[in-house]
Order: sequence, then C-alpha cells, then structure tokens
Amino acid sequence: MISNIPEVKVGIIAVSRRNFPITLSERRRHAVAELTPYLYESLITVGKEEDVPKALDDVRSHGCNALVVFLGNFGPETPETLLAARFDGPVMFAAAAEGDGDLIQGRGDAFCGLLNCSYNIGLRNIKNAYIPEIPVGDSRAVSKMIDEFIPIARAVIGLKHLKIISFGPRPRDFFACNAPIKGLYDIGVEIEENSELDLYVSYQNHADDKRIADLTKEMEKEIDADKNPYREILPRLAQYELTLRDWAEEHKGIKKYVTYANKCWPAFCHVFEFEPCYVNSRLSESGIPVGCECDIYGALSEYIGLCTSGKPVTLLDINNTVPPDKADKIALKEQCKPTDLFMGFHCGNTPCSLLRNPHLSYHIIQKREFEPNTEPRITRGTMAGDIKASDVTIYRLQADAYGKLHAYVAEGAVVDFPTDSYGSIGIFRIPEMERFYRYVLLARQFPHHTAVAFSHTGDALYELFKYYRIPTEFNHPSFERYDDENPFR
Repeated sequence: MISNIPEVKVGIIAVSRRNFPITLSERRRHAVAELTPYLYESLITVGKEEDVPKALDDVRSHGCNALVVFLGNFGPETPETLLAARFDGPVMFAAAAEGDGDLIQGRGDAFCGLLNCSYNIGLRNIKNAYIPEIPVGDSRAVSKMIDEFIPIARAVIGLKHLKIISFGPRPRDFFACNAPIKGLYDIGVEIEENSELDLYVSYQNHADDKRIADLTKEMEKEIDADKNPYREILPRLAQYELTLRDWAEEHKGIKKYVTYANKCWPAFCHVFEFEPCYVNSRLSESGIPVGCECDIYGALSEYIGLCTSGKPVTLLDINNTVPPDKADKIALKEQCKPTDLFMGFHCGNTPCSLLRNPHLSYHIIQKREFEPNTEPRITRGTMAGDIKASDVTIYRLQADAYGKLHAYVAEGAVVDFPTDSYGSIGIFRIPEMERFYRYVLLARQFPHHTAVAFSHTGDALYELFKYYRIPTEFNHPSFERYDDENPFR
C-alpha cells in the first residue's frame, strides 16, 4: 500500500454568465457528475464575484484539494478565474460542447467563453490553472478529462508538499548528479541536505532498536533466506532501513511527503559494511523512492512517476548497448530495430515486485575495487534480477547547468528476454532510441540516470511538465527530425 502520495478529491463548480440560462450550466454539470462517481458536485453555481467565496468554502468543507471549473455556458470571466486564483490547489478548466439541446435556448457558447477565460488566466498570471489538450466536450468527454486530470493533480499536490532528503555529498567525479537546487524551489519542493556522518551517527543510535528482529524476519521471507548465502547481513540492513524511516518521519517538518537522494559509494560500504541497495529497493516499493548516488533530480523524477502511475518506480542508468546477436533476435521478435534497444541497469535498487528473479547479491563493480581477491563481505546488499517485461515510460526532470528546468519523456517496454548480466537490469525497447539518445539525451545534456515508471504514463507526465511550463522533449518518429538533426543524412 503506497501512502507517501496524496489522495486526490476533486470538486466541480459550474459557472454561468448572467445573460445565459443558469439551468443549462447546472444541467450539464450534473450530467458530468453522474458519470464521475468520485467527484464532489457543488450545487453553488458561480455567476458573480460574491458567489466565489461561497462556492470555494463549499468544496473545501468537503475535503476537495483539486477543482474543476466547468463552463456549462459562456461563463463569467472574472468570477471563474477568481475561483482558480483563490483555490489552493490545481484547477482544471473545461467547457461544455453543444448537442444536448436546441441551438436557441439550449446553446451555451462555452466554446467561445473558454477563449476569454484563457485570456483572463494570463492577465491574472494564474499559475495553478490546467487546460486539457481538448478542453471542450460532452459530459462523457469532460468526465474522461477529469479522470486524466487525477494523476496530474496528484503529482502537483505531492510536489507542493514534498521534501527531498539527501545524504551526500555526491561521489567524486560524478557531475551527472550535480543539482542546482533553485529549480526545486521553483516548483515548491523543499530540500534538506545532510552529511554521510549524520546518517552514520543516526544508524549507530539504532543499534539496539527492538524493531530490528521483526524487520529482519520480514526480510528473510522476502528473499527466501534459507536459500540465500547473505542472510547474515539482514539485521544490519534492517537497522539501516529503520534509520531512514525514522529520519523521514522526524525531518518532514511542514511537508507531508518524503523522498531520498543518498550517497552509496565509495566510502559507504567500508563504514556500514554493506551496500544499501536492497533497503533502497524496499523503500521504493513502499512509496519512498531513493535516488542513488545523491541524485536529487533523480529522486524528484521518481516521485513524480510514483504520483502519475500510482505504482512503484525505479532509477536506472541508460547503461549499455545490446550485443548484436541478442539485439537481432529481440528485434525480430519485437518487430523493432536493433538500435531501438538498450540495457537499463543499476546496482540493485529496483523493488522486488518488478524483478523476475529477485535475489540478494553483492555489488560486482565495487567488489572489483574493494574486495578483488576475496569473497564479498562489505559489498553485499544489492537486490539483483532481470526486470519483468512491462510497458514502461522513461523520463527525467532536470535542472541544467544554469538552474533552468527541462525534461524528457519516452514510452516503450521492457522486453521479455534474458539479459545474462548482473544488477537490477532489463532490456528496453524505445522507438527511435538511437536518435533520441543523440538529439535529446546528449544534445540537451541530460545525465545518465533515467526514472522508470512501469506503465505508459507519458501523457500525464507531459501534461504535468506543461502545467509547470517546463520545456519537454520526446522521442520523435522517424519522419520527424529534431531541430539540430542533420538534414543531409
């Protein structure tokens, strides 16, 4: 059960211009509400400024944290935009199409009214207004718009109440995790940066925690400890997990939700005598994503995907190409090009539920350096396995070197094909990945970490970034060139 994201309750308020029939707006609002059972329907129709506080008090008293302003007819520009200006949460504007009455007394002209509404939103510099891609429709279409608004609203509310807690600094020579934090404040996210020493002191203070034994038993069941040679490190991992969970509760401050961006190498395993990856995977499974290697914008991206998909996410390296013999077989099976494929990998942070053969293992890359000629000891603690076949969306929100936010989104799949490799890893198929890699990831200077949502959630992500006015790239089809793509090739 994921509890680290907000529950969205949407209210709908109809508006009516004084020289149009108010009954038309009310009837159309009720038709939408009948098709949207979770929607709170306010019976206060706003036609003048004095109606605004009464309508807002009504939806607030019913626990609404997201709002639909519905133009059942032309709508009054001032009151309808004041609703958004005075509502503390995301507001969607939608308008009624004609077709449910005659074109004399039953014509609402909301198609026209939404234009003036949009202009007024700009005049008032209203930041919390969301207009769907196709914002005018009949009751079924508007109900569908509201369904699609829910994950966007969940992310907006979540970000407003989010604190990212980091334990750093980032590893040496790891500029990919550089994080100009101004962009976080631009979207309302708080950041608390700490030292590894702070983390270690807190970890030591949990040494005699009475909860360790029960949490160790829970871990033993999850990894089938009787078959795992590394079960002896589970009490230390349980102690570490309790440290992070307690820190999150104690350091939320005025925020409601938390995500982590934690350093995990090179000194970590020497001091803690384990790798933290399995604990990171467990936290992510429960709705507290952990950005590896102190990747603050990776953690932010993971949390956004958690809100839009409603399911556990992960953070992976866009890591390596697929060998030709394997790529050719997959391309034939998947009816794609070999260049659409790549391997997404990280050391062992992905939730067990997303892995086909999850097993507690050791960090091969760190072992090469720190324990080259011995059995693994301090490098144990990763969660390894091939990622299950699934629809996926890879995406990232990032501040560039100048602190300006930009993003990318691309949909695809993890294919059902063995990787024959190590770590948390899968073979990804993203249409036109080769060009996307060159003209978005490289050309726009995105780092190697990508967040992964395990469904097609590109629509909600793109709309969310548009809500924040963040430039967003996507993978262009073969017939559509990027701005700087060589036209002579």
